[in-house]
Amino acid sequence: MARNIQSLERAAAMLRLLAGGERRLGLSDIASSLGLAKGTAHGILRTLQQEGFVEQDAASGRYQLGAELLRLGTTYLDVHELRARALVWTDDLARSSGESVYLGVLHQHGVLIVHHVFRPDDSRQVLEVGAMQPLHSTALGKVLTAYDPVAHSEVVEGERKAFTARTTVELDAFEGVLDITRARGYGADVEETWEGVASVAAPIHDRRRMPVGAVGVTGAVERICVNGELRPELIAAVRDCARAVSRDLGAARF
Repeated sequence: MARNIQSLERAAAMLRLLAGGERRLGLSDIASSLGLAKGTAHGILRTLQQEGFVEQDAASGRYQLGAELLRLGTTYLDVHELRARALVWTDDLARSSGESVYLGVLHQHGVLIVHHVFRPDDSRQVLEVGAMQPLHSTALGKVLTAYDPVAHSEVVEGERKAFTARTTVELDAFEGVLDITRARGYGADVEETWEGVASVAAPIHDRRRMPVGAVGVTGAVERICVNGELRPELIAAVRDCARAVSRDLGAARF
């Protein structure tokens, strides 16, 4: 059985202690509450402070939770709300399209899948929640890159790997793809990431009109496309789903 890392356990206990009080705590209070030597407690606090998880009041020397912890908590709440708001709409999209539906958000240098609705048939499928997809070649990634400046910077400054012969890797050509994505209001991937697979995705916005994610359908090229083009009814269904989730998040004019 794997052993827990004692320093991490102590840091977690320290954060819980600071989160549970209504006032700042001094080093002695923290050390005595957790049964730690002052030197040990101070070392952990110093590390947490360097990472932004803990702040020290300059006047009193007492400690409180830091802004970085708040930012991480807000990110979690945003993703949790996005997924919660999208549950019904993504189920409806999978049912009406007959295809797998993915909900993705920007994470580090790619697209993190936060919700996956299986294709409504009897085929064997693997849940892909937690999987990462590339930004520059997938429909979800193109949508996020087209509307989110942070995602755009990630793609411009990072490696654009050619997964298939259809992958757009040259920067000027890729910027043209983003222009088309913004003009049409949806992103497309026809065998640019996986041979034989196509997808279409649309952006989701919040009440501040900020892009907070993307939703899309993915399936075999012969089902997603007709005569080499994405099926218009699938595009419309995906965009309707994205608008519905955006409206539920408080976005106007959707």
